[in-house]
Amino acid sequence: MKNIELKIEGMHCTGCSARIEKILGNTEGIIKVQVSFEEKKATIDYDETKITLEEIKKEIEDAGFEVI
Repeated sequence: MKNIELKIEGMHCTGCSARIEKILGNTEGIIKVQVSFEEKKATIDYDETKITLEEIKKEIEDAGFEVI
């Protein structure tokens, strides 16, 4: 299991952070996700044998947000 912290741009409200949590929470390989609208970041525990960091970033970007 790996733990990463990603900075995310484009969140305008707590609904945005909840949307990212829901999308990632339903993604295979994601064990735990916590998104902070206030801090503009996501803390993610994931199984690197099932999903890559690039795939996680793509999920966030496909939802309309930017990983910086």
